[in-house]
Amino acid sequence: MASEAPPFWWEKADWRAYGLYPLSRIYGFFAGRRMVNAKRQRVDVPVLCVGNFTVGGTGKTPLAIALARQAASMQLHPGFLSRGHGGSITEPHLVDREHDSARQVGDEPLLLAAHAPTAVTPHRAAGAALLIEKGCDFLIMDDGFQSAQLHMDYALIVVDGRYGVGNGHVLPAGPLRADLAQQVRFATGIVRMGEDKGSEAVVRQAARAGLPIFEAAIRPSKPKTYKDRRFLAFAGIGHPEKFFGTVTDVGGEVVMSRTFPDHHFYSNEELRELSSTARAAGLELITTAKDAIRLHNGIAPQEFVESLVVLEINCVFETKQTAERIVSETVAAWRERRLQA
Repeated sequence: MASEAPPFWWEKADWRAYGLYPLSRIYGFFAGRRMVNAKRQRVDVPVLCVGNFTVGGTGKTPLAIALARQAASMQLHPGFLSRGHGGSITEPHLVDREHDSARQVGDEPLLLAAHAPTAVTPHRAAGAALLIEKGCDFLIMDDGFQSAQLHMDYALIVVDGRYGVGNGHVLPAGPLRADLAQQVRFATGIVRMGEDKGSEAVVRQAARAGLPIFEAAIRPSKPKTYKDRRFLAFAGIGHPEKFFGTVTDVGGEVVMSRTFPDHHFYSNEELRELSSTARAAGLELITTAKDAIRLHNGIAPQEFVESLVVLEINCVFETKQTAERIVSETVAAWRERRLQA
C-alpha cells in the first residue's frame, strides 16, 4: 500500500518506472484480461462498488459509510461486502464487532460493521448471499472493482485529489492496478476526494469518457476537539501524511509523528515505545479510527487504548444530492438489469 510503496510511484515517472515497464506490461495484460473476460456473478439486489484505480488509501471506507447512511435514509437495508484485507478468516463470515478482532476480519470491516451488516470473504458472491439472508437489499462492495467477481450495478471510483494515479504506471512500476483506459471502461462515476491538483489528468480522462465527476472531502467529525493540543501522532494507513495534516488543520500541533505500514498490527514493544515517548515529551497520543480499531478487543492494553485520542472522520459530498443520486442510479440500474433478464 502507499506507506509500503516506493515513493517514486507518487512522483513523475523516472528511470525506475521505465525500468520496470516490461513487468508492468505483463501485469497489466493479465489484470485487464480478467476485467474484460470474467463472468461476473449476478445477485438479485443492487450492487454498488466503491473502488479505486490504484493501490493505497483514497477514502473508500468513509465514502462507503456515507452511502450506506444515504441508502438507509431511503428505506433500504444496506450491507457491506469486504475482502477483509489483513484478516485471517477465509470462509464467508458476518462481522461481530463485540468478539471479532482486526487480526481476524481486518480493520476496515470492523469500522463498516458499526453502520451496517458486513460480510468478509474473498468470495464476493458467497458474502452477498450471507447479507441477503440477513435481510440486506442494497449491497455496497468496499473495493473489489478489479476482482471482477460480482456484477456491479454502479462502479464508483474514488480518486485522491492530491495523488491522482501517481506516475500513471501499472504495478510494479506504479500504483495502478490495471491500465487506466481499461479500468475507465468499467467505471460508472468518479469521486474526487479533496481539492488538490494531482488528480486533474485522470479526472479529465474520465470526463472525456462521459463519466460524471463528483466532489467530496474527508472532514473531522468534531474539529474543535483537537484545538491547541500537542500530540505524538502515529498511523499505519495508506497516506499517513494526510492524517498528520488534518490534525494540524483543526488546530492541533503534531510535535512528533510515527508512520507504519498500511494495516499494520502493532507489537507490545511498539506500543510501549509510543507511550513512553509521548509521556516523556508531555504529549498526547493521537491516531486514526482505522488504527484504533486494530487495538481493540484485547489486542492492546486497556490503559493504552483509553489514553488514545482518535481522529474520527466523515465523508462530505460537495452537494447534498450527490449521495442520493448515486444510490438512486444504482437501484435504477438493478431494475433495468432485472427487466432485461
